[in-house]
Amino acid sequence: MPQENLPATLKRVATFAPGRRAKLAGSQIAGVIESDATFREHLARQVRTAVAAVADALEAGAPPAAADPVEVAAIAYLLRPDGWLDLVAASADAAAAEREVEVSRQSAGQVDRLRRQLEAAADELRDVRARNREEVARLKAENAELRHKLGDVRTRLRSAEVASTAAEEAATEAGRNVQAAVTAAEAETRRLRVRIEELESDLAAVRRTERTGRGAETLRARLLLDTLLDTAQGLRRELALPAVEGAPADQVEAHVAEQGSRTSTGHGSMAVDDPALLEQLLALPRVHMVVDGYNVTKTAWPELSLEKQRDRLLGALAPLVARSGAEVTVVFDAADKKERPLVNRPRGVRVLFSPVGVIADDVIRELVAAEPQGRPVVVVTTDQAVVRDVVKAGARPVASAALSRLLARS
Repeated sequence: MPQENLPATLKRVATFAPGRRAKLAGSQIAGVIESDATFREHLARQVRTAVAAVADALEAGAPPAAADPVEVAAIAYLLRPDGWLDLVAASADAAAAEREVEVSRQSAGQVDRLRRQLEAAADELRDVRARNREEVARLKAENAELRHKLGDVRTRLRSAEVASTAAEEAATEAGRNVQAAVTAAEAETRRLRVRIEELESDLAAVRRTERTGRGAETLRARLLLDTLLDTAQGLRRELALPAVEGAPADQVEAHVAEQGSRTSTGHGSMAVDDPALLEQLLALPRVHMVVDGYNVTKTAWPELSLEKQRDRLLGALAPLVARSGAEVTVVFDAADKKERPLVNRPRGVRVLFSPVGVIADDVIRELVAAEPQGRPVVVVTTDQAVVRDVVKAGARPVASAALSRLLARS
């Protein structure tokens, strides 16, 4: 039927498959047919065309005897010839009679099947009873034999229980002795462990004191001295300073006149993610670059696994270190892992994994704090908490994107 001839309430139903349409919307379609005469007339014209012979017979008042009563009733309801109500009623009676005949036929067949099943069940029951009688006789004989065996087993069991009781008493006594010995051993072990921990703590304190007193200050002073010497030599070569003229008082006057903080416009005008800024910082004498490893790799290559990220970063740093001569330390976070992965450490690159329970950010702060005041230290990270702390400690922060871009250019 054309879409424009369909009532609005049936337009969505018309898209269903015929079987689904009859199942889900049969009552809805019937209601529209009853209430919408125009829609019913459209349907009647289509039915008259599809089943012309039945339609002519109904209009003539003589429905075909071989036709389906339900189909005859439906066609009469749509075409509505003279006496259609009687045709519908007669077809309904004929359909009911056919259903009764079919139900009677099915009931008779079901009764026959049930009778045959009952006879088969009775035969099977007789066979089962006979087998059960034989099984009961066999079980009675086995039961008598088992009674004799059970008497022998009970006698042996009583003897075994007496022996078991004696063994349990002996085992209990031995267990008490062992428990006492174990308790004493555990107490001694705990005492020794406490003593060992005290000794280890004292030894660690002594070692830290020795390192702090001898190694740390010497190393910090030496690094600061080397940094100052290299800086002075670099400035002398860069500026081509002439022979000193004037008096010390002139320098004091100039110093007083120029009080204030001065920052290099070259560095101050560059963004923290500019690779040119990082390249200028790496050109400083004795510079130490500390890299927040996973912060850089997850920014540059987030699609790779952690292992491939580490290998790619360390491999890209090798030519940069060789070209700049800077000291480079890469710190990876391993706070939640006891195992430390093997890495191919390039020459001139120090690779650190944070200890268990310690995040990489704290290791970076410790590295910056260990440097002497005055040595140029560059920290590559975008972690703002780390940036704030290292700036307070005198280091220069640079965004992770600056290092990844610089490595990409290399």
